[in-house]
Amino acid sequence: MVNAAATEQTRARYQRIAPLYDWMEALAERRYQGWRERLWSLTRGPHILEVGVGTGKNMPFYPPGTEVTAIDLTPGMFKRAQRRAQALGVKVDLQLGDVQALNYPDDSFDDVVATFVFCSVPDPILGLQEIRRVLKPGGQLLLLEHVRSANPVLGTLMDLVNPLVVRVMGANINRRTVENVRASGLHLDRVEDLGRGGIFKLMVAHKE
Repeated sequence: MVNAAATEQTRARYQRIAPLYDWMEALAERRYQGWRERLWSLTRGPHILEVGVGTGKNMPFYPPGTEVTAIDLTPGMFKRAQRRAQALGVKVDLQLGDVQALNYPDDSFDDVVATFVFCSVPDPILGLQEIRRVLKPGGQLLLLEHVRSANPVLGTLMDLVNPLVVRVMGANINRRTVENVRASGLHLDRVEDLGRGGIFKLMVAHKE
């Protein structure tokens, strides 16, 4: 069951920072762009769901010949994604939506893509289970995520500062997303470390 209070709190945090979001991530995005492009190159389509479209940073990498539906929890982010789609001339079905309660039938999509989203979903396992539900049998989940470090010292430090980061940025920096994907019932095919420290990961899973 969706925790309505926690979900509204998450929505409010991202609504607050939506006007500054691209500016806040401008430096980090220099690193992320190559990872985004690589992740989207692994999609098969033709029907793709992007969860947590944000301001539309993945739109330049949508594969030609696919039908992309993209959702976001926050109206402020959604409006910026609409403007970016128009500026880029990207055809995408944009909708407000919550990954914890997807408004789509079972077995609807060939791929689901999310980039740096499950750090902020209030109940990540519930969200991943919903993705599993709407994926077609054999369909893929493709993720870019930052996760809690396996280094004991760094992991503990991330735990200590996480409450402050959540209040300021909305994202948890100590999520164990690899374990959460497994717990959701999806089959994890690949986990790749990106960069140093094992904090950033590319994950590919599928629905059996």
